Amino acid sequence: MIYTLTLNPSIDYVVRLDSFVSGITNRTTGEDYFIGGKGINVSCILAELGIKSTALGFTAGFTGEAIEKGLQELGICSDFIRLKEGISRINIKVKADKESEINCQGPHISEEEFDRLLQKTDKITDGDTIVLAGSIPKTVSDDAYERILKRLEGRDVRIVVDATKKLLLNCLKYRPFLIKPNRQELSEIFGREVSDEKETEECARELMKMGATNVIVSLGGDGAVLFAEDGKTYRSGVVKEKVLNTVGSGDSMVAGFIAGCEQKNDYGYALRLGTACGNATAFSLGLATRDKIMEILAKL
Repeated sequence: MIYTLTLNPSIDYVVRLDSFVSGITNRTTGEDYFIGGKGINVSCILAELGIKSTALGFTAGFTGEAIEKGLQELGICSDFIRLKEGISRINIKVKADKESEINCQGPHISEEEFDRLLQKTDKITDGDTIVLAGSIPKTVSDDAYERILKRLEGRDVRIVVDATKKLLLNCLKYRPFLIKPNRQELSEIFGREVSDEKETEECARELMKMGATNVIVSLGGDGAVLFAEDGKTYRSGVVKEKVLNTVGSGDSMVAGFIAGCEQKNDYGYALRLGTACGNATAFSLGLATRDKIMEILAKL
C-alpha cells in the first residue's frame, strides 16, 4: 500500500481575473475549488493512474468534512484524524496577469493528536511506501517527519520525502528512496548558486552521499534529471504547451515516478511518466487527468 501524508490539507479556492489591482473591488472571470495539500495531490494523481493509496493527516471543521467527502467521491481511501477545534484551511490562488497565493495557517494540532498519527503509522508494513510531502504546520514540532521515520525504522518501507531545506536534510539519515529538489532548492541547501548541469550533479550526488537513494532534480522548462541508485543518470524533456497552472505540478511528478516504479520497476520509464504527470498538471486548470497524462507521455 502507498500512504501519503498531508499534515495541513486544504481547500484551494482558485480565482481567475483579467488583472488584479490592490485596494479596489476586483471581479473574477471564473473560479474553481480543489482539494489541496501535497500528499493529497500525490494520492489524486495515483488514482488517475489506477494505483490505490491511503491519505493520512489531519482535518477539522466543515472544510475538513468537505476534504474527506471529496476524496471519497474520487475513490481515494483516507484515514484522517479529526481535530476537535478549528477548521482545515482554505488557500486562495489568484490567477491574473501574475499568479499569487494566500496560504492560511490551518488548525492547531496538539501533541496528543500527533501521537495518534504516530500510532496510525504502525499499520505500515514491509513493502509499503510512505510519501511525506510539504511543510510542517507551526503547531507541530520541527522534527515531525523525523519522529515518523524513526517510528518506521526496522521495517522495509519505501520512503519518499518532498520537502525543502532543513526539513529535507534532517530526513536523509533515514535513507529515503526518493527526494525531488529543484535547482533553486539545491542553491538554498548548499548556499551557492546552482545553475548548470555540472553543479546540479555535484549537489545531487552529495545528497546521495548524505543518504538519498534516488534524486530527481526538476529543471523547469528544461525537463528533469534523475540520479539513480543504479549509478545511471536519466533525463526527460518537456512538452511545449501553454502553462495554465503551476500548483501541484511537482506533486504530480512525484506520483508519476512512484507509479512508474510500481508498474514497471524501470527508472527511465518512471521519470518519463513523472514528467508527463507534472506537465499534464501544468497544462490543466487543476490536477491532471489520466487522458491528459497519457497524451503527454506519448509525446515524450
